Amino acid sequence: MDKTLLKSLSQELQGELLIDDLSRALYATDASVYRKQPAAVAYPMTTKDIQILISFANKHDIGLIPRTAGTSLAGQCVGEGIVVDVSKHFTQILTLDEEKKQIKVQPGVVRDELNLFLKPFGLFFGPNTSTSNRCMIGGMVGNNSSGTTSIQYGVTRDKVVALNCILSDGSEAFFADLNKDEFERKKDQNSLEGMIYSTIDNELSDTNNQENIASEFPKPSIHRRNTGYAVDELLKNNIYGANEEDFNLCKLLSGSEGTLAFTTEITLQLDNLPPPFSAMVATHYKTLEDCLSDVAPVMQHNLHTCEMMDKVILDCTKNNRAQLANRFFVDGDPAGILMLEVKADTEKNLESQLKELLKTIKKSGLSYASPVLKGADINKALELRKAGLGLLGNMVGDRKAVACIEDTAVALEDLKDFIGEFTKIMKDYGQDAVYYAHAGAGELHLRPILNLKKSEDVVLFRSITTDVAKLTKKYKGSFSGEHGDGIVRAEFIPLMIGEANYELLKRIKYVFDPNNIFNPGKIVDAFPMDESLRYEIDRDEPQVKTLMDFSDSEGILKAAEKCNGSGDCRKSHNMAGGMCPSYHATKNEKDTTRGRANALREFLTNSEKPNKFDQKELKEVFDLCLSCKACASECPSNVDVATLKAEFLYQYQETNGYPLRSKLFAHNTRFNALGSKLPGLINSIYKSKTMGGLLKKTSGVAAERSLPNVYNFNFEDYLKKYRAENVQSLKKVVLYIDEFTQYLDVEVGKDAIELLCKLGYDVQLFYAESGRTYLSKGFLKQVKKLVEKNMARLENVLLQNIPIVGLEPSAVLSFRDEYKRLHQHKGQVEKLASSSFLIEEFLASEINEGTITSDSFTKEEKVVKIHSHCHQKALSNQKVTFDVLNLPKNYKVSIIASGCCGMAGSFGYEKEHYETSMRVGELKLFPAVRKSPAETIISANGTSCRHQIKDGTKRDSQHPVSILCQALVV
Repeated sequence: MDKTLLKSLSQELQGELLIDDLSRALYATDASVYRKQPAAVAYPMTTKDIQILISFANKHDIGLIPRTAGTSLAGQCVGEGIVVDVSKHFTQILTLDEEKKQIKVQPGVVRDELNLFLKPFGLFFGPNTSTSNRCMIGGMVGNNSSGTTSIQYGVTRDKVVALNCILSDGSEAFFADLNKDEFERKKDQNSLEGMIYSTIDNELSDTNNQENIASEFPKPSIHRRNTGYAVDELLKNNIYGANEEDFNLCKLLSGSEGTLAFTTEITLQLDNLPPPFSAMVATHYKTLEDCLSDVAPVMQHNLHTCEMMDKVILDCTKNNRAQLANRFFVDGDPAGILMLEVKADTEKNLESQLKELLKTIKKSGLSYASPVLKGADINKALELRKAGLGLLGNMVGDRKAVACIEDTAVALEDLKDFIGEFTKIMKDYGQDAVYYAHAGAGELHLRPILNLKKSEDVVLFRSITTDVAKLTKKYKGSFSGEHGDGIVRAEFIPLMIGEANYELLKRIKYVFDPNNIFNPGKIVDAFPMDESLRYEIDRDEPQVKTLMDFSDSEGILKAAEKCNGSGDCRKSHNMAGGMCPSYHATKNEKDTTRGRANALREFLTNSEKPNKFDQKELKEVFDLCLSCKACASECPSNVDVATLKAEFLYQYQETNGYPLRSKLFAHNTRFNALGSKLPGLINSIYKSKTMGGLLKKTSGVAAERSLPNVYNFNFEDYLKKYRAENVQSLKKVVLYIDEFTQYLDVEVGKDAIELLCKLGYDVQLFYAESGRTYLSKGFLKQVKKLVEKNMARLENVLLQNIPIVGLEPSAVLSFRDEYKRLHQHKGQVEKLASSSFLIEEFLASEINEGTITSDSFTKEEKVVKIHSHCHQKALSNQKVTFDVLNLPKNYKVSIIASGCCGMAGSFGYEKEHYETSMRVGELKLFPAVRKSPAETIISANGTSCRHQIKDGTKRDSQHPVSILCQALVV
């Protein structure tokens, strides 16, 4: 596409039009196996913008690919035209009609955020996908999404009351219920909308077409179906059928994948909130056949959930930090688990339902374990299931569970036989498959494990998909249950519904979109399912050398390729977790884990430069990464962007040089050591408007930032004092005096010494620079030297099995994280990792053993609110801090539901990052601190966090150790 034309188009839009290489690379993929680089990416701001885009597309014969969160598994969101991303500006909840239980929203509203808004009204939107914390209503309508709740609340198509759309000629149309008279008047309109109604009436009034639809479309009892356009649904009304329903074209538009019209507003029918009492039975099976055999009998009960996980999915969760705790209910090594949830308005009713369900399970005798979950345990189990799709992308190497036949839905009575034949097909191909199922809806996500970088597996990709399509047709099932046709399945629509019906779909597409501008290549006139794959086939992969060790992923390129596009990183700050703070602030795709991983994959794979990291686009995409490490635990594929960024910075700077400011921050400990010789002078300079301002200006630090004081303190003398006063010795412990504690947070170090000594511990001090400042700026050679030095100095401590406790999370947790990638002796560094603890972790374990009790602490009443460091959340847990701060019996302790504070070491100091840093802080943390009464103690164990809280709220916060030290009475 001529860039001059695109630049001219951008001048007409109120929103943005991006044509740079980075943006086009970021939008070349979704969560599918496909890659098509678009000509441009548009962020329309108004309906007028969309009309301008439509006019441009008609004039210049270019497609428009609608996109919200981009989590589609079938390739719906990729194309070579203009990707139109409505997730940034079309995000408003417009009107709520409580009486009708209906709500009007724009397509970029996130499903879970909609339900947060609706909860106070006792209402919710039922369809519930595994991506519900980031998927958007527009995408759910386009895909006719279903999810775990469909057996109780139906699919998205059932909930769409009305749609405001822009048609292919730029005209606006409102689609809603029409009685017979209204329908006739619509047909008579002299407009594209009138022509659409007239054409559809002509087609559906034809008895041959009606008979073809009835005989060839999936069984009506299969409520999850998106095979082509839902013309079968359009026959169910008072115009063509015997029932009393009005005619509504929304039935057709739902599931049409943006190929017929561009939706701008959506009116949804809501349900009352589910009953408050719930229980889940997790039935375990030794074989998949036994598991599937139980589906039909348990579905005789009024289940709200009937989901299945197989052994492959369950095994994936064993290696995922965030999911390990959610495996608590798994008994042994089951081949499959059914998750059966019942709900009721009273406890008595719930117990009655539960009793009857367990009776049915016992009667079949197929399950070897049936634990009953209640309360928060149900959500933990559901989170385990929801993580399943993303976890599949965490397989090391090029063989992956490929989404192609994962959307088959059959009638419940056919499920067992269908799976039996499916399993035979897979065995004939020598394939192991992944079974991940909405079993109660007759739908199983069945995935072959293939390497789509190899031509022989691409052949298998087509062959397996074709054979399973034929099998699905045999059972009159739906080949596209809830994930849509897209690229991967649209090619099989003629097989699934017959050629005559397919020609009908083409005629419908033509009347809506004669120039084929809306999402071309999807549903009709489909792209080939085995072309435009994410990776080039049979290509010699580039060899990318790194300083850090990425052998656990078979290299840094495959570490980036672990991202399968599931988009967990696009959840907003309103959802649980902290990934990705810069995306929370900007809403830009480039600021997500997915965006960064995709960019790294794209440029490492395709760069012709000697140093493949030498790309300005990569510099841009990593620029706003705060290295919070939330992705390391929250991303289902464990894509650790903080580590990828450190390696990138090193490689990029090796070619382009290390900037002065980066050197200043990286070597900050040296300067603090020098400053500590004359702390009074240095601190007065920092506080001086003139000298401090000049220092900040010359070093690129934001003028608004305060600079931390430096100190000179003799910790050894302080330790001798408290050692002498406390002769009791429970056990030896090494207190790690890191670079921040030694020169900046001296009071925290003093409090830690006093606390440990008064509690009776034999304290030794270990002074060392962790390397965190070097890591954050990509000075990896310097970090590597520090790692070797620290490992040698700690050798004797490790031999004696003395615990090493640290105060600054980013420092001590590097021992169990980055050190593993920088030290050649894996056994030694694993020993260091297992011997190193946050001081809260150490104290919590001592509390559990009964060594430390509340008797040593005040009984005074105080309120404490905790903000935990990002690295603690990712590599440890917040509960240890909560537990130790509850030692004083009358302390009322709570954890602030905050993400990243926004400071992230040097990030928040840098003048170009200051605004983003403060916007991140304002999302959750600052408001929570400000609304806390002045007497409330704010706990923050990170030095950056305490500084950010002070700059952002003018409130002081304290390390947990200082709070406990002040509470001591011994």
